[in-house]
Amino acid sequence: MGRLPDPQSTPTPIGTTAMPGLIPDLVSGIIWPHWALIVAALAAGILAVSCLLCAICCCCQRRHHRKKPQDKEVMSLGSACSSTTTHLVQPDVENLESSLGDPRRWGRMQLSLAYDFGSQEIKVGLKQAADLRAEGMADPYARVSVSTQAGRRHETKVHHGTLCPIFEETCSFHVPPAELPSATLQVQVLDFKRFSEHEPLGDLCLPLGTLDPQHVMECWYQLGPPGTNEAEQMGELCLSLRYVPSSGRLTVVVLEARGLSPELAEPYVKVQLMLNRKKWKKKKTSTKKGTTAPYFNEAFTFLVPFSQVQNVDLVLAVWVRGLQLRAEPVGKVLLGPRASGQPLQHWADMLAHARRPITQWHRLQPAKEVDRILALQPRLHLPVPHP
Repeated sequence: MGRLPDPQSTPTPIGTTAMPGLIPDLVSGIIWPHWALIVAALAAGILAVSCLLCAICCCCQRRHHRKKPQDKEVMSLGSACSSTTTHLVQPDVENLESSLGDPRRWGRMQLSLAYDFGSQEIKVGLKQAADLRAEGMADPYARVSVSTQAGRRHETKVHHGTLCPIFEETCSFHVPPAELPSATLQVQVLDFKRFSEHEPLGDLCLPLGTLDPQHVMECWYQLGPPGTNEAEQMGELCLSLRYVPSSGRLTVVVLEARGLSPELAEPYVKVQLMLNRKKWKKKKTSTKKGTTAPYFNEAFTFLVPFSQVQNVDLVLAVWVRGLQLRAEPVGKVLLGPRASGQPLQHWADMLAHARRPITQWHRLQPAKEVDRILALQPRLHLPVPHP
């Protein structure tokens, strides 16, 4: 007899091949290690967490995009500007002063003035300057002169890297009481440039006739825009200094000159070394013809012991052939302990940087002014015999 079918079993559809229990049999037939099951569980967990985070991020981005147009509409820059009254906003004070051309943008200078009736001298005390105008930091120094003393001027020490230099220097000018009402004190502040033309920062012209010579006056003065300097027409001289203390060799290199008058003919430079205010050694360069900017590049060496280096004065004079074939000095440069301003700074740099050549441009000073500082007697000019 045949076996009756199980009433709880499910009939197999027609057209299909029944393979009951195939997958469970395969799974149960494979022996799975415990670590594989753990790795599979971790991978499934990580996959589920990643899917959940992605769903959360998508929901946040959709919500942000929905609110963005509304935020722009509420916090629009155009609406904020339209609700502001511009005529109630006060402009910046500094911008207003610069736009109106306030003279304070050129800086200030503190001076003290006193007149000595006994010596008939006006004594000028250069205290300090403040708020100078320059691109970045500057190396300022001051140049002082009086209109009645042609060629007489005083230059302060160069102060590096500042717009508020403290000078604390004094100078005096001989001005008789009769010339005091018409005299003008001129102060020029310049930015020191070693290899180029010095840049003017501000000028001050103070009429001495408006001052009370009976009292000492000390106050701040506003600097005006820089102007032209007549002393620049005399020309400039470029030279190099090098001193070796061990051997006592002082090397002076006369490089070039510029800005000489076109009327000058056959310029040359005479180098003179003085010891204890007495003429000691001298040399001169070759003569250059037909040029207002002669190029020399000639070196001269002097033996100066280190014990005497503070007792010597170096004078470089530009000479030309004048009328009647007689040489005349058109300007001089004084360097050494008795110099002032840039020449004194050049001499100090040479001693501070031994064995190293220091090059610098110098403005020519009137020959009589340098001779007065050196206490030299004027040369007696003999009459030229006529043929």
